[in-house]
Order: sequence, then structure tokens, then C-alpha cells
Amino acid sequence: MLVSAETVERMALVNYTQQNRDAQLAGRLVTKGPEYERLKRIAARLQGQVTTFRDDAAKWNWQLALIDAPVINATCAPGGKITFYTGLLRQLKLNDDEVAMVMGHEIAHALREHGRERVSRAVAQNTLTTAALTAAPSTEAQVQAAGAVAHYLFMLPNSRQNESEADAMGLELAARAGYKPDAAPAVWRKMAALGHGKRTPGSQATGSEPPEFASTHPSHQTRIAELTAMLPKVMPLYQAASANKPAKAAKGK
Repeated sequence: MLVSAETVERMALVNYTQQNRDAQLAGRLVTKGPEYERLKRIAARLQGQVTTFRDDAAKWNWQLALIDAPVINATCAPGGKITFYTGLLRQLKLNDDEVAMVMGHEIAHALREHGRERVSRAVAQNTLTTAALTAAPSTEAQVQAAGAVAHYLFMLPNSRQNESEADAMGLELAARAGYKPDAAPAVWRKMAALGHGKRTPGSQATGSEPPEFASTHPSHQTRIAELTAMLPKVMPLYQAASANKPAKAAKGK
């Protein structure tokens, strides 16, 4: 980790603020209504469980943005800045449990600092300079630097290891919050049925996915199989949460 968590969170916040400002100017930032309120409710339940994985996450300034765009995507920036797109909710027709699995997965990336890993790797490879990361606040240089950081946070795919780790942690997080674990493989069955992999904002569907060996993401079927295999470990957490009882840690965490 060559870049501090504070630096990455600061850059992520600049980008997040710009993203929301642009969406607002375009009339696409949703700040009320059934879809937004549903996401807000689910986010609150998930956030209530983050200290299971790291205590300091309870002090993050958690925020939620819903953007009205036909994009199948969701993210959680370092520091707890969640973004969902209406395309994900509507095209996949996600129920609350499925939304929680997607959101839990994205929150897990932030909890495990996978984005910070990629930014640090970029600095190590000299594709991102430390000078850019220390750009003066409220300057055009900082906005440009934040855009560069966002490229490494969101545009580049995660490694298979990081994706699998976020799957496992996100599943446990959602189960602890009282969401049905079998919704996780259900989400990816829906993704497979649509022929979509996870896409970044503005990208187009191809109607298919690359072979697993040609992608850093697990294939849909591999992902479904791995998530299904995890269900027995997290089901007791879901049952305990549903019964409003303290949950024990999942085995193999």
C-alpha cells in the first residue's frame, strides 16, 4: 500500500461529488421516491454490520447516490460512497435481498481496500504520480487527479481473488443484516440470463462474456457455483439475524 487510505478517500470523494453534480445537472440524480428510499433502507441495514469486518468503517461518512441511467452497475468508493444505477434495479428486476447482495459485494470492496490496492499499484508502476494525488483542494488539478484515481478505482477490473473475496464478504455482510443468502447466486443467474458481465458507466452490452481464462472476473457459472457452496456457512447468520439473535462468525471467514 504505497498510498494512504486518507489520500484515496479524499480523491474518491472529489470524484463522487463531481459525479453527483454532473448527474444533478443532467436531471438524473434521484434523491427521493420509492427506489431511492428502498436503497437507503437496505444500505442502513448493511452499514449496521460493517464493524464485524473493521471497526473504523462505522465512522465513515456513508453516502448513497442513485443515478437514473440504463446502466447495469453499482459501486462503493473508499470511505463508503455508494452509487447505484436505475438500470441495474430495473433491468434485473432485483428484489430487496438481491439488491443487498450487490450492495454488500460493493461495500466489501471498500472494506477490503481493493481500490487502494489498484491505486498503489499504479503509483508503483509510475502510471499515476504522487504529485497528482497531492493536488491542491478545490483546483482543476485536483479534479483531474480524482478522475485519474477513479479510473483505477472503478474502470479497471478487480482481480479474480479480489472479486471472490468481495463475493464472500458481501454475502456474509448481507446475511448478517438479515437478507436471504440464496439471493446471491440468484443475482448472477439473472446476469447470465441477460448475457451481461458487470459493466462500467457508459459501456455497452456485448451480449456475451469472455471465457474465464481471458477475464479477471470469474465466469457467471463459476461465481454461481462458489456462492452456492458458501450458503451453508452463512445461513446460520441469516437465521440468527431473522430471529433477532446475536450471530456467530461464519466458519472459514
